[in-house]
Amino acid sequence: MLALAAALCSTSVAQAESADDALMRAIYAGDTAKVTQALKRGANLNKPRPDGSLPLAWAVETQNPVLVSLLLGKGAKVNPASEQPPSFSPLVVACQRGDPTIVAALLDAGADVNRTTSTGISPLALCAGNSTVAMVQRLLALGAKVDAADDTGQTPLMWAAAKGQGAAVKLLLDNGAELNRVTAKGFTPLFFALTSKTPDTALMLLDAGANADYVTPDGTSLVQMAIYQQQFAVAERLIQRGADLTAYDRNGNQLLHAAVRHRQLPLVQTLLAKGANPNALTGTSAVVWRYEVNFTSRPYVTYPQTPLLLAAELGDTDIMRALVAAGADVNFRAQDGTSLVLAAVRSNASALSLALSLAPDVNITNNSGKTALHLLLGYSFYMPMTIEQIAAMFEVLAAQGARISLADSSGQTPLDIAKREDFKAKAEFASAFHLSSKVQL
Repeated sequence: MLALAAALCSTSVAQAESADDALMRAIYAGDTAKVTQALKRGANLNKPRPDGSLPLAWAVETQNPVLVSLLLGKGAKVNPASEQPPSFSPLVVACQRGDPTIVAALLDAGADVNRTTSTGISPLALCAGNSTVAMVQRLLALGAKVDAADDTGQTPLMWAAAKGQGAAVKLLLDNGAELNRVTAKGFTPLFFALTSKTPDTALMLLDAGANADYVTPDGTSLVQMAIYQQQFAVAERLIQRGADLTAYDRNGNQLLHAAVRHRQLPLVQTLLAKGANPNALTGTSAVVWRYEVNFTSRPYVTYPQTPLLLAAELGDTDIMRALVAAGADVNFRAQDGTSLVLAAVRSNASALSLALSLAPDVNITNNSGKTALHLLLGYSFYMPMTIEQIAAMFEVLAAQGARISLADSSGQTPLDIAKREDFKAKAEFASAFHLSSKVQL
């Protein structure tokens, strides 16, 4: 009898365990019929998983409102016991995923609106970033703390701003959210808004009185971050209201250099109109590069450049003309000897032609004795230039009298480079420079 009782007990436990596993499989699959079957077999709806999470949280993860409603109707607990991991709170998961029907169902069932994740992130913060403004309103009405900050100091307003949730931003501000709150790393809501890629949220914060003059501990200003994040409409607003035009960012750029690098002609024009120096030099980058050859770390060093040289390298003729009209020095040379023509040969035939019209010395050399033709031939081996692009620049250089026999500091001539077996534009070189059939490439 004892043996039989033990066997029956063992069978019952096995069935219960099997039912629990069946319940979880059904939840993962979003199969409400099999969920009901597992519950009829005795599955424990509130039994924590090995990681401490509850079946309801996994149902929420599926974003299936019918499944969540079924579990709630069968008695699933919306507030896990205090010893269970807070990151697995069903409301936290619901706000992470954002479905308003599911969030509302959990709130209707009495979910704790101030139960945070293990790192202090509140449901309000998650819903502000991922759900609807109606759910944010409900959380606030139920007592959610409007400025509840996580371990990094990030508040619900920052979450909403980072996700470009303008309606949620306005609602939080209307409910007293701190507009200029600063995180542990020194960022305000306006910085988070710049990462959203939508200008409306950042402009809304500016209109609400956000501190536009704030600078982070590492020296980054809002306008620098706006350009870095390609929020050019916001950058325009900040520049128009007054910005430091001479400050350098962590990459060693003033605002004008950064605008040129992003090829933003309207922003370049605004900066020049506001008094930006068209001959300002780039500064030292604060970015540290890791060199794997000898495992050393040191700043990435480049020679100071003017905005005009940067524009020439990019091949942006409109910006080149705007800078020249504002007084850019067409004869400036970088410390390595790079001139306007030598910079332009990296880009395209139009920029090269413009550079030669502004500084007409086609055979000018850098510190290594290389002419524009030397450089173009060298670039053709590793830069993404088509044969047609290379040929067009050959024609420009040839028309201006580029010399194919001029040796650089190592004794190599453009003709020597063109004779290399792996040079891909031999016919175009021969045609542009009218080589005799006796010259073998």
